[in-house]
Amino acid sequence: MIGLELVVVLGVAVLLGNAAGDRYRIAPPVVLLVFGALLGFVPALREVELPPEAVLLIFLPVLLYWESLTTSLREIRRDLRGIILMSTVLVIGTAGAVAAVAHELGLAWGPAWVLGAAVAPTDATAVGVLAKALPRRNVTLLRAESLINDGTALVLFGLAVGITVGEEHFTVPHVTALFAVSYVGGAAAGAVTAWLVIRARRVFDDPLLGNVAMILTPFTAYLLAELIHASGVLAAVVAGLIMSQAGPRIAAAAMRRQAEEAWSLATFVLNGSLFVLVGLQAQAAVRELHGSDLTNALIAVAAVSAVVVAARFAFNFTVPYVIRLLDRRPQQRLRRMNYRARVVTSIAGFRGAVSLAVALSVPTTLDSGAPFPDRDTIVFVTSGVIVTTLVVQGLLLPTVVRWARLPHDTSVDEERFLAETTATEEALKALPTLVDDLATDPAVAERMRQEYETHLLVVRAGGGETATEDEDVLRHHRHYTALRLALLAHKRATLVRLRDDHEIDDTVLRHVQRQLDIEEVRLSRRQAAE
Repeated sequence: MIGLELVVVLGVAVLLGNAAGDRYRIAPPVVLLVFGALLGFVPALREVELPPEAVLLIFLPVLLYWESLTTSLREIRRDLRGIILMSTVLVIGTAGAVAAVAHELGLAWGPAWVLGAAVAPTDATAVGVLAKALPRRNVTLLRAESLINDGTALVLFGLAVGITVGEEHFTVPHVTALFAVSYVGGAAAGAVTAWLVIRARRVFDDPLLGNVAMILTPFTAYLLAELIHASGVLAAVVAGLIMSQAGPRIAAAAMRRQAEEAWSLATFVLNGSLFVLVGLQAQAAVRELHGSDLTNALIAVAAVSAVVVAARFAFNFTVPYVIRLLDRRPQQRLRRMNYRARVVTSIAGFRGAVSLAVALSVPTTLDSGAPFPDRDTIVFVTSGVIVTTLVVQGLLLPTVVRWARLPHDTSVDEERFLAETTATEEALKALPTLVDDLATDPAVAERMRQEYETHLLVVRAGGGETATEDEDVLRHHRHYTALRLALLAHKRATLVRLRDDHEIDDTVLRHVQRQLDIEEVRLSRRQAAE
C-alpha cells in the first residue's frame, strides 16, 4: 500500500509546492525540497528510499531527452568549446578539489573521490527550473553543460568505486579509454537510435504510434549505450538533439501537439517528484548519523558546498581569460561575457537528484564482505550539498541576476517577428500558384488572401513599425479575438446543454469540443503573446 500512498503524497506535494512557490515568489524546487524533508517525519514514509535505478534508468533518460529536445542546437554550437570544457575539465577539477578536502576531513582517497564524483555535476532539471529567467544564451550554456557533465561524473564515479572495491586500476591509458568509450560510444548510440526512430516515425502516421516511438527513444538510446559500457546520459542527449532537428520535418502537426502537451506534463510531474524525493532522502540521511559522526558530516557538508562553488568561480574567472589569450579571432570576441554574467553562471551551478542517485549507487559492501567505507557519510554529504545549493543558491540567484543587470534579451522576439512575417509573406506569394494547382474557387482564394493579409498586418503591428496605424490594427485584432473567444464559450455552453438534455451523446460532445478547444488554445496563446 505504501507505493500507492507515495504516489498520492508525491502528487499532492508537487501540486501544493508549486502553488506555494508561485504564491510567495519562491523557486518551486526550494519549496518542494522543504515539503520532502517535512514528509520524512511521517512514520509511514520513513522507510521510503529513492532507488538509484529509478533516477538513472527511468527519470534521467526522460528528463534529459526532453531537455535536449527543447534546447537550441544553434546556441550549443556557438559556445561548444566552453560547454565541453565545463562538462569535462570543470567536473574533473571539482571532483578532485572535493576529494582533497574530504580526504583532509578523514575520508580515505577512494571514498573521497566517490564523493567528489557525486557532487561534481550540475543538474539539468534544477538548472532548467531555477535559471529559466536568465537570457537565452546563459540558460543554454547552463542546460547544455548539465546535459553532458553527467557522463563525465559517472565515469569518474565508476572508476573511484572500482578502485575502492579492488575491481579497477588507475593508469592514464585506462582512464583515457574509459572516457573515449563513454563519449564516443554514447554519441554513437544516440545517433543510431535517432536514425531508427526517424525511420519508424515515417512509417507510423498515427499520432499515438508515432509518440510511442518517441517515448521509447531515450530508453532505447540509454540501453544501447549501457550495453557497450558507454554513457547512457550522452546517448539520450544526442538522440534528443538530432530529433530536435529532424522532428519538424518528419512529424505531423497532430503528433507534435500531442507530444508537446504530454511531455510537458510528464516532465513537470517528474521534476517536482524528484525534488520532493531528494528532500525526503536528505531527511532520511540525517537519521543515519549520530553524535560526533553527525557533527563531522555537517562540517563536511559546509566545506564541500563551499568547494563546489569556489571551483566553479575559479574556473569561470581563469579559463575564459586563458582562451582570450590563446584565441584572438574576431568571432571569439563576440562570445565573451563580462564578469557580472560569469558571476551569475557561477552561482547557477545547482546540484540535484542525479548527484543523489550516484551517491545511493555506492555498493554497501566490498568484495571481501566488509562494508563500503564511509557510505553513510557520502550519502549524507551529497544530500546536504544538494539541499545547500538548491536552497541557498536558488534563493540568492534572483538577487545576483538583478545585481548583474544583464541586458534584456530581445533576440527571441526579434526572431519570432522575422519568422512570422517571412512565412506569411512567402505564403501570400505562393497563393496564386497554389490556387491554380488546386483549382480553388476564386471566392475561397480571395477569402484566404484577406485572412493572410490581415494576419500580416497584425504581425507587423506587433513589431511596432508605425505607431498610430499599429495601435488601430492591434486594437481591432484584440476586439476580434475577444469576440471569437466569447463565441466559442457560447458554443461550448450550447454543447453542454444539448448533452444535458440528452439530445447529443457524450462522444459527440467530446468530438466537437476538441475542435473548439484547439481553436481556443490558438487564440488564447496569440492573445497572451501580444
